[in-house]
Order: sequence, then C-alpha cells, then structure tokens
Amino acid sequence: MKVVIVGAGSVGSSIARELLAHKHEILLIDLKPEVIGRSGLRGAHWLVGDACELSTLKDAKLEDADVVVSATGDDKVNLVVSLLAKTEFGVGRTVGRVNNPKNDWMFDDSWGVDVAVNTPQLMTALVEEAVEIGDLVRLLTLQTGVSSLVEFTVPHDSHVIGLTVGGIEWPEDATLVAILRDQAPITPSRDDVIDGGDELFFVTTIVAEDELRALLSPESPESPHDEQHPVTSDRHGNGNHQSEDDGFDG
Repeated sequence: MKVVIVGAGSVGSSIARELLAHKHEILLIDLKPEVIGRSGLRGAHWLVGDACELSTLKDAKLEDADVVVSATGDDKVNLVVSLLAKTEFGVGRTVGRVNNPKNDWMFDDSWGVDVAVNTPQLMTALVEEAVEIGDLVRLLTLQTGVSSLVEFTVPHDSHVIGLTVGGIEWPEDATLVAILRDQAPITPSRDDVIDGGDELFFVTTIVAEDELRALLSPESPESPHDEQHPVTSDRHGNGNHQSEDDGFDG
C-alpha cells in the first residue's frame, strides 16, 4: 500500500515508522529539509515542498496513493491537503489530524476528510477506557461524524456475562466488530459467550450509542431478573431467556 504523509514532525514520523515496519511504501512531504536527517526513518521516500501547492502534490504523484495522511500541526494545512487529495487526485482514503478540538466539526467529507483523528479527544478516550470499566467509550469518529468506533469493557458483575453474542438484541445501528480477550482479538460469532473483562468494540451510529449504553449499563432493563434463569427484556419490555505535541510541522 502506498501512503503519503504530509508533515514529518513527531506525529507524522511515528505513523511512518509504524507503517514502514508493516512493509508499506511511504512518502513524506515536509517544508523543512532538515527533518529528513533527524527523522531516523529508513526506507521512506521524501519530498521537500509545500503540500498546499498543487505542483508539490503532482510531484508526489498523489493520484497513485492509496491513503493520504495530513499530520501537520496546522489544521488549515491538514484540511487543504485532504480537500486537494480528494477533489484533484481522487485519493480513496484520507486521514486528517485535528490539532484544535474547536476545529473538529470541519474535518468531514465537505473538506475531503474520511477519518478525523482528534489527538486530545483520543487521549481522553484512552484515559476513560482505563478508568471507566463498564461505560461506553468513543474511540474514533468515522466518516462524516455520523458513525463512531466505541469500546465497552465488560465488568465482572455485568448482566451480559454468560450470554452469547447472538442471544443479545443489539441496537439496529450498532455492530459488534471485535472482542479483545486476554490481549487476543476475536472475530465475534453468534455462539461466542461474553465473559467479564472482555473488551467489546462496536461500529455504531452516534444516535445508537445511547441505546447501546442503555443496553450494557448495570441499570439496564435488560439486566437479569432471575439469578438462575437470566432474562433480558426485548425492546417492547417482554422477558426473553437469553444481551502532540509539536507546532506547525507541515
């Protein structure tokens, strides 16, 4: 996969390092030639220039890129690069770094951004994930802000323990995409039984997050009402036996 990363500061360089380790083809674009020598990145291609200029992006052959990552410390640059990548070069996937949370609302498809990465928001989410077991944590907002990736760590006294994935009536617009158990990812099947400490990952609409939170919360009406015969309630209430860092670096 060919990935073009705009901005070779600490964020862009870290992304490049990880992708190089996975054998992807990486091109970094930065205004400052001195970052090449100090980056320590082996195997990456470099282009010195202003990524907001069409001529620079043409030199980068952006039309051949599978993904463009705008990782500078300037939100204006990240938005312009994403927009040009989409509208002028037809890049299939763009990822934009959000530096100022107040600008988060602009990072959507109208500016050519497929995935917005809000670093402060993501760090907050990771902190919450570590301390708020039993609560739904949004990790990432996808596409146009309509969908999100959320995580739920199952408490050891949760009412969903012992239930199968297929035995839980999940909200219509929430899909369980992975279970992390003992640090190992599991692709969920209908017969998988949920255990305490499982980390459940969902792709869901923002609207359905509240339904999902209500379903998984200890006070959920779908909690067991009989210790020997766990019962969950369907949607009609009927019982069923079965739930960084640097400044401008672009």
